[in-house]
Amino acid sequence: MPKPATRAHSRQAREGVASLGRMIRSARLARRMTVAELAARGDMSRGLVQRIERGDMGCGIGAVFEAAAIVGVALFEPEPGMPSARQGYAPTLLPRAGRAVHPEIDDDF
Repeated sequence: MPKPATRAHSRQAREGVASLGRMIRSARLARRMTVAELAARGDMSRGLVQRIERGDMGCGIGAVFEAAAIVGVALFEPEPGMPSARQGYAPTLLPRAGRAVHPEIDDDF
């Protein structure tokens, strides 16, 4: 199936990607790293780094996550209450209300 020329994205998705791009840019500048340095460390082109920082919806998620990891933007945090051997991770960029709720099951009959 051919890739659609244009794809509709929700406002929340566009705002989330733009926010993540701004966070990556801000962290890169705080580390006094140039676009070229980030591109070299992430094995990507300078153009891709610039698109990530602008919040382009067409960037691959792997490249975005790699750029975030290089500049130190925390994407995930350990879930509270999980044993360390089975540590789960929750996205740090989502508000608490947007995360899945794991209700405690009452199995005492």
